[in-house]
Amino acid sequence: MLNFNTRIISAIILIPLVISGIFLLPLDFFGYVLIFVISLTVWEWCQFFGWIQPVKRIVFSILFFISLLGLQLSFQDLTKLTKEPLIICILFVGLIWWIFATILLITFPLSARIWSHSVILKILFCILSMLPFYSGSLLLRSINYVIDPFVGSWLILYIVFLVWGTDIGGYFFGYFLGKYKLAEKISPAKTVEGMFGGIVTAGVIGYLFNFYFPNLVISRNLLINFIIIFSAILGDLTESMFKRQSGIKNTSNLIPGHGGVLDRIDSLIAAVTIFAGLMLFFFVL
Repeated sequence: MLNFNTRIISAIILIPLVISGIFLLPLDFFGYVLIFVISLTVWEWCQFFGWIQPVKRIVFSILFFISLLGLQLSFQDLTKLTKEPLIICILFVGLIWWIFATILLITFPLSARIWSHSVILKILFCILSMLPFYSGSLLLRSINYVIDPFVGSWLILYIVFLVWGTDIGGYFFGYFLGKYKLAEKISPAKTVEGMFGGIVTAGVIGYLFNFYFPNLVISRNLLINFIIIFSAILGDLTESMFKRQSGIKNTSNLIPGHGGVLDRIDSLIAAVTIFAGLMLFFFVL
């Protein structure tokens, strides 16, 4: 009960901060804060490499921070990211990575024989996850920014709420009704009932968005909604696979009651990348 109460308190504090950051930060500062959050996530991810010593993790995180900062500063106009060749390339690679990650999940633990002993591959997995996530988040936030700086904010908030709905619904339905294991070799606690509960909860959130915010066109697109929801499940399971292989329960204790930053945004990493990539290549942003 104590841990559950801690989760609630942390959520009450974090949710307004996240929403405020999405809407109130100027585009460039949104990118800077995102870089900082991703750097914390990378610091946690280093455990999957087998790096327990703080020095290696800190150095790698700082290098990642500098790289993302250099990438953002290289853009002449952040409001035209949909035309940036580098962003387009990164998101294309990101889509390929999540297809590959799906294959790793389906074939786990057999697939782990290929990558589990390779630090290089694990570092590559980190880069392929975090770099497209950064690019996709900044791109979505920049959409129609000159005309209306909140268009991208609403898009990101919608994705965040669907992901939260998937996670929260999955947790409670799984806890009270869970019986059949979803992916026992990857995450024994996850159940089929939890997955469907997450889908239903996210579906209700999508309906409410469509009802109260009818101008948000994507909330009426069932295909896009399901893509976001299943991408969230994919991201969650992928992190669980890495934790399972590394023998880690929580990536850190930075967020009381929730674990690490990576534990909270694993679903969002996949959902934002896949959504931004598909919108860019197939729905024309």
